[in-house]
Amino acid sequence: MILHHCHQARSMRSLWLLFEINVPFELVVHEFGAELHQPEYLRHSGAGRVPCLIDGDVVLSESGAITEYLCAKYAPELGRDANDADWPDWLQYLHFAETMGAHVATLTQQHIVLFKDEMRSPVLMKIERKRLELVLSVLEQRLAGRDFILGGFSGIDTNIGYGLYVAQHFTPLTAYPNILAYFKRLQMRPAFVKALPPQGTAIIYKQDFYEVWDG
Repeated sequence: MILHHCHQARSMRSLWLLFEINVPFELVVHEFGAELHQPEYLRHSGAGRVPCLIDGDVVLSESGAITEYLCAKYAPELGRDANDADWPDWLQYLHFAETMGAHVATLTQQHIVLFKDEMRSPVLMKIERKRLELVLSVLEQRLAGRDFILGGFSGIDTNIGYGLYVAQHFTPLTAYPNILAYFKRLQMRPAFVKALPPQGTAIIYKQDFYEVWDG
């Protein structure tokens, strides 16, 4: 099994889950950017993005699909199927992580990827931060009285947890006490710690927090 990964990118979801499952795999780390658009990599991931998981003849490049695949094949205790009472919640929050992902991706583009000030939009930054905060308010309600999304830890916590790992760079999590407690629990997991970028490696988020750019 091979995982193609960029430090702090969405592939961190898959890396973290692989460490939770504790199956052998090879990790191939790329720099975020032009390296992902080389022909050799595009043969695996046509959009030039990470993650890309290769498991024998299986090639997957959507992090949500990778979560479902790894749980179903290697760790059913971290997944759910149609016979489980909380399967609808599993599906809901697996895809909810993609809603979070869309907002943090836009904020990442605006604050980091667009390298010239004239390319950035303060209006879009403010709108996306508000949209992200609305999503976080929904998650805050979900976590009332729960340690994890489904009660016990499951594969979707790696997807939601990664979203919070990025979201904290754009809006304070201290406004959401349930989320803050949940994220602290996630950060204590050894597999989460192993999925963090090693010191001295190239990373996407070079600041702890990015204020809305005022032009």
